[in-house]
Amino acid sequence: MEFSRPWTAAAAAETGRRVRRLRTERGLSLSELARRAGIGKATLSGLETGTRNPTAETLYALAGQLGVPLAAFLPPPSAEAPEVEGTAVTARLLERFEDGGVSTELYRLEIRPGVRQISPAHGPRVTEHLTVFQGVALVGPPSAPLTLRAGEHGSFRSDVPHTYAALGEVAVHATLLIRHPL
Repeated sequence: MEFSRPWTAAAAAETGRRVRRLRTERGLSLSELARRAGIGKATLSGLETGTRNPTAETLYALAGQLGVPLAAFLPPPSAEAPEVEGTAVTARLLERFEDGGVSTELYRLEIRPGVRQISPAHGPRVTEHLTVFQGVALVGPPSAPLTLRAGEHGSFRSDVPHTYAALGEVAVHATLLIRHPL
């Protein structure tokens, strides 16, 4: 699996417009959302103006405070869609759909070895479902993580902080399905 889709100026601008629209719909100032999300005001400003590429951690912190799935910020899935990169994880949105009161997002995921990423809690009752194709992943709540090897699948609650790590020296290649109750 090869990840090579950087953010274009158009994708960054579209993500910024989406963040700004959701923030203003909720009546939040830039300063207030930045404070609630635990990110710098300059970071949020740069994201909203499209001059700063978002990280996975920043987008998840904003999504949690705005009560939306991560995909609410991202350009529609396509072959040219950019990846969202975090400390240890690189992800590309492959599909998003709503069915029966649940929003589902499907991502192609790579977890780099040698680093661990803690993802902030998502909304209430959000779950993640990881299927590993290569490598060995350590995922889930830090107090009770799952170890998943190639060919294995695991599910965990992601409405609490959760970890992503590749065990060993091989990158993990996987799909990640995130389910958000609407």
